[in-house]
Amino acid sequence: MAVLTDEDVNSAVMKLDGWEHAEGALRRSVKFPSFLDGIEAVRRVAEHAERKDHHPDIDIRWRTVTFVLVTHSEGGITDKDVQMAADINELLGEV
Repeated sequence: MAVLTDEDVNSAVMKLDGWEHAEGALRRSVKFPSFLDGIEAVRRVAEHAERKDHHPDIDIRWRTVTFVLVTHSEGGITDKDVQMAADINELLGEV
């Protein structure tokens, strides 16, 4: 799988609500109404990631959850990361 160019990533990010291209990865932080709402969202994302065998880095800070996507085995952002970002947006719905 090919690593996307910065131009390709920046173009994809324009279509991914809430995501940014930062430090060589796709990144989105979401503030949830409660800690448990954030944990539930992480559970949904984790189950989906396990099915897809493509796992985001996830950081939980009280009500704020940050998802980070990069294909470590390829050394950069790939189409798998862009698709997972879109999937995460769908799983989170309107947050």
